[in-house]
Amino acid sequence: MELDRPFLRLPYDFDAARLNEEVQALSESTWLPHPSGLEGNSAVPLVSINGELKDGFDGQMAPTPHLLDAPYLLQVVASFNEVVARSRLMRLAPGAVVQEHVDFNYHWYSRVRIHVPIITEPAVRFFCGAEEIHMAAGEAWLFDSWRRHRVINGSADQRIHLVIDIAGSAAFWQTVRQVQRAEAPMRPQSKPFDPDLRPELITERFPFAPIMAPGEMSAIVAELLDDCRANPGNDPHMLNYYHDVLFDLVHDWRRQWSLYGLTPEGIVGYQRLLQRTRSALKENPRVLVTQSNGVGINPIILQRILGAALQPRRATEFATGRS
Repeated sequence: MELDRPFLRLPYDFDAARLNEEVQALSESTWLPHPSGLEGNSAVPLVSINGELKDGFDGQMAPTPHLLDAPYLLQVVASFNEVVARSRLMRLAPGAVVQEHVDFNYHWYSRVRIHVPIITEPAVRFFCGAEEIHMAAGEAWLFDSWRRHRVINGSADQRIHLVIDIAGSAAFWQTVRQVQRAEAPMRPQSKPFDPDLRPELITERFPFAPIMAPGEMSAIVAELLDDCRANPGNDPHMLNYYHDVLFDLVHDWRRQWSLYGLTPEGIVGYQRLLQRTRSALKENPRVLVTQSNGVGINPIILQRILGAALQPRRATEFATGRS
């Protein structure tokens, strides 16, 4: 994440009234409950695996019928000219909350989420790190999901945001840096509905490699250990233990990669390395805690490294571009 602050407003304004019209045209049956069962949280898939009306990250992304039938929503999603990952309309019921959490799974290691509020009130508050804001309708916002964050809908109405997940090209991050370095807020560029525009939507095809490259694994491990090392409350002996466990994985993973790469012959060996590492984790998930956001090391290892390092079922698709 390249943000230097909890929240950053992108320099774009969208027509919230037009977006609202398209949202109101959706039937209640299109809203799906949160996959974790969070009360008051529901969503409409707009970009999903194969364009199907379901949740998930690991698969070729495509627009759903709901997005293709909503011309301005499609224009807004495509307007950033980025490769789009899973994206949705997200609804929060009156009085509902999104409890404080950190997005630490693999998807978020290299992606950022754009929020475009459609239906909202000033009583809808977004907290991230030590800051609190209200995102106004039609604006575009980023926030640092590695920091602890939560949302409260203190209004009497449904809150609906368009949320767009991307990794971001150089051009996107150049815009972010320009906003961050500006001495005064940048004047937003208006992006109204264009009835003649039929935008091309670029969607993610390869969200996961079938086998994580050794260099990527090494970078994730080093960053995580540095974060834990910065916490003065962590036990130095346990830091050394986890350093050795994780870099033993990195070094043997590189050896296995050198011998087998992405070929099926190496899968069993990769699986053994993951199991060895999983078995070496201490029982206490918070035996080490990150300095940046206070998350225990084990859940991060399990989701960001061990759970993402091996996806052999996608090998053919990754190599040929065909599922």
